[in-house]
Amino acid sequence: MRVLIDYRPALRQRTGVGEYAHQLAAAVTPVLAEAGGSVTLFSSSWKDRLAAGVVPGARQVDVRVPVSLLNRAWHQWEWPPIESLAGRTDVAHSMHPLLIPARDAAQVVTVHDLYFLDRPESTTAEIRRDYPSLTPLHARRADAVIVVSNYTAREVHARLNVEPGRITVCPPGAPDWKGRDLSPIDASWRGPIVFVGTIEPRKNVGALLAGYRKLLALMPDAPQLVLAGGVSPESTALLAELDEPPLAGRARHLGYVTDSERQELYRSGSVLVLPSLNEGFGLPVLEAMAVGLPVVAANRGALPELLDGAGTLIEPDDTDGLARAIHALLTDPARAQASADRGLLRAREYTWRATARRVVDAYAAAIERRAARKPRIR
Repeated sequence: MRVLIDYRPALRQRTGVGEYAHQLAAAVTPVLAEAGGSVTLFSSSWKDRLAAGVVPGARQVDVRVPVSLLNRAWHQWEWPPIESLAGRTDVAHSMHPLLIPARDAAQVVTVHDLYFLDRPESTTAEIRRDYPSLTPLHARRADAVIVVSNYTAREVHARLNVEPGRITVCPPGAPDWKGRDLSPIDASWRGPIVFVGTIEPRKNVGALLAGYRKLLALMPDAPQLVLAGGVSPESTALLAELDEPPLAGRARHLGYVTDSERQELYRSGSVLVLPSLNEGFGLPVLEAMAVGLPVVAANRGALPELLDGAGTLIEPDDTDGLARAIHALLTDPARAQASADRGLLRAREYTWRATARRVVDAYAAAIERRAARKPRIR
């Protein structure tokens, strides 16, 4: 089986989709190799080049075509077919919900969430232009649809009218990171309150800042709030609030952090807070649980499914409840330790090896469906 994976989301800074693309490629490559198959990483950019050997054992195709130009051609005209750019392949796997055009290959799409259907104004211009109108059509045409949670699977079935038999749940695996050195958690520990993710409307950072202000009123010696992640254009005004009392000197924004920096942030923190309005999965929650960091998250999207009792759930618009939930973990070491312990156990249930095998099974089913379709006119 020859599989092509669109690696472009991981080409530069690996945020959620990029991290998923990289780790999935790294996990699928050896599984396919065991059966005599292969993986090709596909990338296109005018200025950014794909580093050699980024996934050991995988073939690489790196074309010097601007990603925006190729996406417009693929999304609007369904041209050129991937075979003309990367050679013959049995499966063309898109990391987004829109198909990669192909002459013969089975076509697989990944749906991380459907937030762009609810709030298109909060997305990039390209997503606003193409995703709301094309995603339902492409998902129904795809030979297989990969999703990252049971929540997203239900959404894809109900809102895109994709039959459940073509949907496969393939969640991220937990990182193999060293756990925190705090055992048991010390009552005097005052590591930072951590948020990890792109600062955009969906992440509900405004409510987090409001909740943190209330925490400071409740607990003047509360730890610092640290925000890690890029900033969307519509959310830049939020950063100005960090320079105003009572946040000035108490909250800071780090910007994008590397894999090692993110790991250290989790290991040094007191609690991760993710008050998102919607999450198709919630990778920072899994990463935090994997190192034993207690979690407070919104009772929305896939977050309740992911935590499964291992963390504290709050309503995303309840800033008083958010402040109380953080305060409880900061002032009750036994509660914090119990949450950390449950999170460690929960994180162990998510492995990239198991996900890779599910993905390969989905590829095989996609090839069968492609073969059953009528031959395409060339």
